[in-house]
This record gives sequence, structure tokens and C-alpha cells, in this order.
Amino acid sequence: MYDPATAVKGIQAVSEALPDNPALKALAGVATDAKYDRAELTITVARENIIAATQAVQAAGYIFLEDVTAVDWYPSEPRFQITYHILSHALKARIRLIALLDSGDAAIDSIVGVWPSANFYEREVFDLFGVHFGGHPNLTRIMMPEDWQGHPLRKDYPVEGYR
Repeated sequence: MYDPATAVKGIQAVSEALPDNPALKALAGVATDAKYDRAELTITVARENIIAATQAVQAAGYIFLEDVTAVDWYPSEPRFQITYHILSHALKARIRLIALLDSGDAAIDSIVGVWPSANFYEREVFDLFGVHFGGHPNLTRIMMPEDWQGHPLRKDYPVEGYR
């Protein structure tokens, strides 16, 4: 049974709970927050550090990018949460990196240079949420028609679309 008392939040507390975790060690200089709950490690990084963070965890043995996705927390700010799910086969461990973006500047650097497989994931987030990935080699719509107005997974998008 899940015990909420076992949830650990904050970089210092998570580092004490997981002293040998290679991802925490690799991200010591760029992590802004961390959470360990239900055997899942989530590390928050500033959006300016996303490339450095992904390179650091890759060097630490987390070599497989599983997914890049987004969450719209509208009307809260920061509005968007960009989430990167990353796996280490050798360590048999997963981590989740998140970066938070304000609605007024929904942009983050592309990690296609670190993981080429991020290409289509970033295009999907761009298409459905409107988040811009700087330096992406082909940031075009992937699911919706090119002439589609808006981004349908934003929480302020009309249920029946724009008319």
C-alpha cells in the first residue's frame, strides 16, 4: 500500500534518500527541484539548462529517450510543463526531467542534437500545445493540417474548435 510519508521532495532530501543515484549526481549543478515518490525520480531543471541536463544524464548512463510530452496547467503560471522520460537499461532505472514554461514565452531549446529521436516528439508538442523548440531542424505540424488554427490540447482551446 502507498504511504505518502515515503514521498521525498527537494533536491537535498532526494539526494539524501538516493545518495548513489547517477542522475542526481550528474544534475547537481542544473537541478532546481527533485521529487522521489512511488519509486519514480522527477528532476526539475530550468529551461535554459535543458540541453546541459540531457547531456549530463546521457553521460550518466541514461541513454534512451522514451518520450517528450507536455502538460497545460492553464490558468496557472508557469503554464506549460515539458516532460522528458529517460531510461537507463544498464541501471534498470527511469528518470523524468521537467522544465516549466510561462504562457508568454512558451519556448525551450530542442534536444534533437542530444537525442535525434526527440524530433517527432517535439513536433507533436509544438503542433498540439504550441510550444516552440528553438534549433529544431524541421519544426512543422505533424498531426494537424498546416492551415489549422490554434493548438487543440491547450486547455483554453474551444471544445468545438474555432468557428
